Amino acid sequence: MKSFLLTLILGISIVVNAQNKVIGTIFNKQKKSISGANISIPELHKETISDENGKYSFTNLPNGNFKMVFSSLGFETQTKIFLSNQKEIKMDIVLDETVHQMDEVIISTAFNKVQSQNVMKVEHQTMKSLSQKGTSTLIEGLATIPGVSQVSTGTSIGKPVIRGLSGNRVLVYSQGVRLENQQFGEEHGLGLNDAGMESVEVIKGPASLLYGSDAIGGVLYFNPEKFAATNTIEGNFSQKLFSNTNGSNSSIGVKTSSENLKFLTRGSYNTHADYKVPEGNRVTNSRYSETDIKTALGYSNSKFTSTLRYNFNQLDLGIPENGIAIQTSTKSTTYPKQSVFATILSLNNTIFFKKSKIDADLGYISNNRSEFEDSDVANLRMKLKTYNYNIKYYLPKLGKFESILGTQGMHQTNENSGKIYLIPNATTNDFGVFGSVNYEWNKKVFQAGARYDNRTVTSIAYGILGEEGYFEAIDKKFQSFNLSLGYKTNLKKNLIFRLNVASGFRAPNLAELSSNGIHEGSNRYEIGNVNLKNEQNFQMDLNLEYRNSHFELFINGFYNHINNYIFIAPNGIIISGFNAYDYTQANAILYGGETGIHFHPHPLDWLHITSSFESVTGKKQRGDNLPLIPANKWNNSIKTEFKSTKYLKDTFAILNIAYILNQNNPGQFETKSNDYALVNFGFGGKITFGKTTFEFNLNANNLLNKTYISHLSRLKPDGISNIGRNIILGINCSI
Repeated sequence: MKSFLLTLILGISIVVNAQNKVIGTIFNKQKKSISGANISIPELHKETISDENGKYSFTNLPNGNFKMVFSSLGFETQTKIFLSNQKEIKMDIVLDETVHQMDEVIISTAFNKVQSQNVMKVEHQTMKSLSQKGTSTLIEGLATIPGVSQVSTGTSIGKPVIRGLSGNRVLVYSQGVRLENQQFGEEHGLGLNDAGMESVEVIKGPASLLYGSDAIGGVLYFNPEKFAATNTIEGNFSQKLFSNTNGSNSSIGVKTSSENLKFLTRGSYNTHADYKVPEGNRVTNSRYSETDIKTALGYSNSKFTSTLRYNFNQLDLGIPENGIAIQTSTKSTTYPKQSVFATILSLNNTIFFKKSKIDADLGYISNNRSEFEDSDVANLRMKLKTYNYNIKYYLPKLGKFESILGTQGMHQTNENSGKIYLIPNATTNDFGVFGSVNYEWNKKVFQAGARYDNRTVTSIAYGILGEEGYFEAIDKKFQSFNLSLGYKTNLKKNLIFRLNVASGFRAPNLAELSSNGIHEGSNRYEIGNVNLKNEQNFQMDLNLEYRNSHFELFINGFYNHINNYIFIAPNGIIISGFNAYDYTQANAILYGGETGIHFHPHPLDWLHITSSFESVTGKKQRGDNLPLIPANKWNNSIKTEFKSTKYLKDTFAILNIAYILNQNNPGQFETKSNDYALVNFGFGGKITFGKTTFEFNLNANNLLNKTYISHLSRLKPDGISNIGRNIILGINCSI
């Protein structure tokens, strides 16, 4: 494999050069030019803005077929596929006016189609739109997307839940590589900061075909911040203040691009005191701080594009083990606590041939996690190192057929250096090969794929047999073959139907196979099971969408059958003062879906009314309810957009009412949860002073200071409420 990768990189030097150019003008239907329109070629990381006459240009383009995306505020986004094989191509575009933009290029799926052409329904949200909701953390913002929830520990730790599946069943991609951060622990947060991210794409359902093991429940694919437009330099500063936690979130970044070379860097610091419940008390040691640094260097010419990205993230997390105790507004954590140092280094390359291309993504992830019980000597200290690769070859297009062949792999080591071990030192190796084909005709699309994966997990014996911290040697192999079929059609002009069936798998993780010790963050003694088998699932997804210029409706339904579902349950034994839990398996099913509307009546185009309902049911084959299943949720919003003035532009106001229903189907070791309603309000826009523009947001979340406990809160057994009223002020300005 190493020799293959070396050959791949060296192959760049032998690709035939091309010097192609695209020029054009952007018009509206009245044939008036549109200035300030955004034009991008996502595959080439190229982006520009139309000038005062609506003109744009791209130079130094390689040969091949590429997508060009045209967007402007108040106009419908258009995507055009063009063949770059001439010295100069002229492409004039007419944009249709619309109330809002609907179509986005989806990066996380196989063929990078715009959503309207995509076989699989993917939720796309920009970080800007999530920021307008005034959420405190990235995962809290993601939990506002229909079908997505979070397992939370206070305000500092949140883990994504997609349609009732979480942990290692939800795969996270950042910077084009899979994120590995000891995600087996329910108190291990996402470990990503939204600063320096452009958008997120959510795949709900098995995505093992593209991503292999651990994508059985879905994928969160974070698209990094774009480089500056060609021959420009940009800088910006943002600041958020949070009333409930006395919190502060600061970020500053700068980026610049020439015709070939691109660079950006961003630094962020986030700090919060203990959060306050509606009764007025603070939850002791729920405080945390975060430092995040992102930087990227890109180079592109007519032969290839290459982007090197680096992300450093440091977290200091208090664990609110003692509930409501000492009352203080300090932001310095005390014991017990976690300390996490994480690094992501990625190299994303695209090599262009005459009618085909190769995408090669290489990644290195380091996650150093320490847990401190009562002193600065770590009880648990785990270091996870992961090297991974993802290589896809896009074959020459044959008529209406598009095809991909690919391989993915991972080499991972876990090392312990703390006082006690929860999992042993071990090595995990993944290897997978896959192929996918896409056939499109008359607004109908058929897509199929197949994949084979192999995972090996090895470790050596450690400790004394029969005592805490003993681990027997492991030498396990897991393999799986999976298929995927999808069909999309336009039943009528504005009515889209999608049907997907797919199998997926998840190999047991190291903690499930081998745990034998006290997990301080979970307050339990965990015992692994070396005889666990693959989780293997089959899921059917249905999507129906209707949209016109003033009304949208969507209905998503799914049925998910999982063989050998892995879960943890108490065995009734007390070890070292902690309840002991065993990992075990049973067949399970999950079913449910999401439905919603978006209404913006004519002539009141400034008014947007949205409503969505989401539901999921999870049961073991013998009838017991699965744990960590979110309650049904009904979410409603009214958004108004105000007419721009000389100094105030893009102004909006949002009133949101989220009603979370009773959860009367708790897991075997959970309790029922009561219903509650939360009222949230937001106001924002842009203020211009001279040549400087400030974007601002003022949000009041849990406006009525409602006392409630989320069913997925890890503080629920202690009767600790979720966060009370929180006023957030956010400002973003160009510098």
